Amino acid sequence: MLYREAGDFKTSYGADNQTFPIRFDRYGYYFVLGFAFLVVPLFINDYWANSIVVPFLIYTIAALGLNILIGYCGQLSLGTGAFMAVGAYGSYKLMTAFPDLNIVFVIILAGFVTAGVGVLFGLPSLRIKGFYLAVATLAAQFFLIWLFTRQPWFYNYSPTGMISAPTREVFGVAVTGPRASAVAMYMICLCFLVSLAWLARNLTRGMLGRQWMAIRDMDIAAEIIGVNPLMAKLTAFAVSSFFVGISGALLFTVYLGAAEAGEAFGIDKSFLVLFMVIIGGLGSIFGAFAGAAFLIVGPVMLKLLLVNTLGWPTDLAAHLEIMIIGALIIVFLIVEPHGIAALWRTIKEKLRLWPFPY
Repeated sequence: MLYREAGDFKTSYGADNQTFPIRFDRYGYYFVLGFAFLVVPLFINDYWANSIVVPFLIYTIAALGLNILIGYCGQLSLGTGAFMAVGAYGSYKLMTAFPDLNIVFVIILAGFVTAGVGVLFGLPSLRIKGFYLAVATLAAQFFLIWLFTRQPWFYNYSPTGMISAPTREVFGVAVTGPRASAVAMYMICLCFLVSLAWLARNLTRGMLGRQWMAIRDMDIAAEIIGVNPLMAKLTAFAVSSFFVGISGALLFTVYLGAAEAGEAFGIDKSFLVLFMVIIGGLGSIFGAFAGAAFLIVGPVMLKLLLVNTLGWPTDLAAHLEIMIIGALIIVFLIVEPHGIAALWRTIKEKLRLWPFPY
């Protein structure tokens, strides 16, 4: 069988501790990367980019960030939409204040701004936890959205109250604004996703990630063995907010182009990303990808099936889409409460032992 460790000898500690210890997994990972970078840009068009691919990439980044906070550190948050708004408005202010600043640096700096805001609203986690912390982050959601909609400085005193992303280029190719092509939008989002997924994987497997997981499992025991709860919780909020801020900046600058905080970054965005993390699997990098695919790609595929293939009316298909996706979420959480990632791990374990009994 291909899916075995047999014959795959390790000669160093680094090789034994690598992310993909099985050769088949490594080859699959390289194949997916090659397909994403070399094949998809040849066939992608405006419809697929705007309907499926770019939203999937952006929301996967947000799910990665929230999964670090909830899945790895055990700190509940319902303010993801507001932190995405911080990234969006931070990138807008940087783009208008520094017109010559490269858009890549604008998005990264917007992530750092969001990380600072996340640390500020993460301070209550030092005294409260559980649902009380969730309520505190929910307050942050309403406060930040109110701030961005009521204070004219954040949208440069625009009479409409909306923010618009000017055209910016990377290596002479427009990635924001009306001149941005589907390939350019896809490639910049893909580069950010791959880089941040690599960063998240290494952070969660390192000393910082072990501190987060110790706090998640039992904070009192973690403090006894030497983990600083102050630094562990605040770094989790900072890193999570950094990821979410970058996703918000990409959502505004690359995907939407124009936004208003109340409509684009409302409480529904917070619950959408939270459902991605829960359905995908808490404490799993793969779970962020799986949850985003389930809630972003799944509804679009279902709509194409109902409208284009079966010929159902659009309004009926829209209502049925919500009902079917909701029912699938309930059924899936009953069958596998730990998410798609746990189901995938079970399948891989069975494959490694097949055809012998499990």
